[in-house]
Amino acid sequence: MLDAIPEEQRHLVLRTMVRRRYRRGAVVFDAGDLADGLHLVDKGRLVVRVTTPAGDVVTLNVLGPGDCFGELALVIPGRRRTATIEALEPVETMLLSAPAFTDLVTRHPAIQGVLVQLLAGQVARLSSRVVEALYTPAEVRVLRRVAELAVTFGGTAPVDIPLTQEALATMAGTTRPTANKALRQAEERGHLSLRRGRVTVLDLEGLGAATS
Repeated sequence: MLDAIPEEQRHLVLRTMVRRRYRRGAVVFDAGDLADGLHLVDKGRLVVRVTTPAGDVVTLNVLGPGDCFGELALVIPGRRRTATIEALEPVETMLLSAPAFTDLVTRHPAIQGVLVQLLAGQVARLSSRVVEALYTPAEVRVLRRVAELAVTFGGTAPVDIPLTQEALATMAGTTRPTANKALRQAEERGHLSLRRGRVTVLDLEGLGAATS
């Protein structure tokens, strides 16, 4: 996010942002909470979850350093959060409140272009996932999510991903039995190992080749 801001304005944004710290397992906010601003992840990783009308908890994404969330709070005053964000480990974020952002844009209109870029990036990612869901086999989607998470959790094998197979299945838009089948096959090929509540990626290059 900050990389997209001209150097002379970057320090202004940083001075406006407020550091927030969360312990492992802490909820940054719940779905339905009043949105107070945008968070930029500085340290740690967080999981994004929603609850369906049937009461099922669905994992949508995992965020790490450099990612941001809550950007719509800067666009629509009084907006409610649409997902629950929970810290998977000790986390630090930089919060840019909606009032602070409005004040920044008033004094430096060019900064508003950063928000436009963030929103455009989100739309592009969502569009890509829709196309993937339509044309990519579920087993491949599962392994792609695991490969992406391996990068988020360190990027150098072996790397532990502390998510259940159910969570991986929902992230890939498929069922747990399908996810389990894909993961077991990858385990047989030596790309990863499975333990209760987590996956350990052993061969990230091999796993990536299996998703292409």
